[in-house]
Amino acid sequence: MSTDKNRATAAAILPLVGGPDNITSIAHCMTRLRIGLRDRSLVQDEALRALPAVMGAVDDDTYQIVLGPGTVARVTPEFEALVEEARAAAPRPAHAVTSDELAAQGAALKETRKAQNSTPFKLFLRRVANIFVPLIPALIGCGVIAGLNGVLTNAGWLPAVVPALAAMASGFMSLIAVFVGYNTAKEFGGTAILGGAVAAIIVFPGVANITAFGLELKPGQGGVLGALAAALLAVYVEKWCRRWVPAALDVLVTPTLTVLVSGLVTIFGLMFIAGEASTAIGTFANWLLATGGAFAGLILGGLFLPLVMVGLHQALIPIHTTLIEQSGYTVLLPILAMAGAGQVGAAIAVYYRLPRNRSLRTTIKSALPAGFLGVGEPLIYGVSLPLGRPFVTACVGGAAGGAFIGLFNQLGSAFGSTAIGPSGWALFPLLDGKSGMGTTIAIYAGGLAVGYLVGFVATYFFGFTRQMLTDLNTDPEPAGAPHPAPATEPALA
Repeated sequence: MSTDKNRATAAAILPLVGGPDNITSIAHCMTRLRIGLRDRSLVQDEALRALPAVMGAVDDDTYQIVLGPGTVARVTPEFEALVEEARAAAPRPAHAVTSDELAAQGAALKETRKAQNSTPFKLFLRRVANIFVPLIPALIGCGVIAGLNGVLTNAGWLPAVVPALAAMASGFMSLIAVFVGYNTAKEFGGTAILGGAVAAIIVFPGVANITAFGLELKPGQGGVLGALAAALLAVYVEKWCRRWVPAALDVLVTPTLTVLVSGLVTIFGLMFIAGEASTAIGTFANWLLATGGAFAGLILGGLFLPLVMVGLHQALIPIHTTLIEQSGYTVLLPILAMAGAGQVGAAIAVYYRLPRNRSLRTTIKSALPAGFLGVGEPLIYGVSLPLGRPFVTACVGGAAGGAFIGLFNQLGSAFGSTAIGPSGWALFPLLDGKSGMGTTIAIYAGGLAVGYLVGFVATYFFGFTRQMLTDLNTDPEPAGAPHPAPATEPALA
């Protein structure tokens, strides 16, 4: 998408979310533009979803507009620029009281929705996800380089380049605890660099010289979980200091006490506790797939699409990262990726079951390439979720693919992904396992095939009632009429 198209998309979105004065924050993840709103009632949902570049929208803690990978990273800066330009060009409205009233109304509506639809646990998971989401690009890049390095090593090619690639692939992972600590403190309202400083203790080689309670520490012990806990503790210590330390001494005393107190607790407590927790996560994941692989894969593959739908799949990032730290790959991601395969199979079945619905078939054709590459949101919000039953049958396909891969894990062919983020066909370069690359690729490809097939069959035969076929298997538009956006087809209402 060109810069002009990116700006045009941003310009089209801005008035439909209430204009610049209705926006309190702007951010983006891999696929979604996330906007904080003063007044949710000003958003024109139907018109927004009708924009060609918009694949869907999710009303959560922030208002999330699904634009897809790549596109969202290009549209967001243009959107931010337009908001700033509009605010700079337009004077403050003459009716300041009315604006305040609207802001208060929007805040009240937001708090009401939070109380109704959010629990403290879910809110905490979202904040944890916010810590790890910014790290995903580095995890992907380093994971791909690690895979390339493995291929070169096994083939004996370019031996002079292999050490350089190993350094590139491992450098970030060796210091990931520091980045986690930095982001944790920032997310929970502390000084980010202090969170990073405390988390850096975990990866400092000198901790190997420390003995506590008769046990020797190891650099990296506790990993990202320890870094998260250490930085969170640092936030609370810092906030306590801000309340009680005199202002004249704050700049000297607060950072010193924050690092000192949090550092001591980390060294003589959190590293041991988090280390045991990390080991338990790895042990449990391996045990789960080794003993109940097929059943575990069925459950994980079948439930992942609903997690994606509500955005809580990102809460799994710390678990994936912990597994990658321990064994070099996460065994869970290939199983969870089967949910996307079930989604693809279901969409293809919808395509063939509704031959007269040109609009919906156009949506499917445009969304399938992204679906094969593991980006499921266009198909979720544009096809299966609005239709209802096909979303359930897509989950059935994901469960079947997950069971297939879980079974081979149970039989001893354990493998995983060296990074998180991609799935579908995009996961092939990141695969690694104990049974050799050929076997690993074959099993993963087999799982995809099972997910496609079962998702297709389940949707073709059970994804529609007779009334749905009667209502949907017609062309909702007159000949020659322009097709609306994928997520708001009239046939999907």
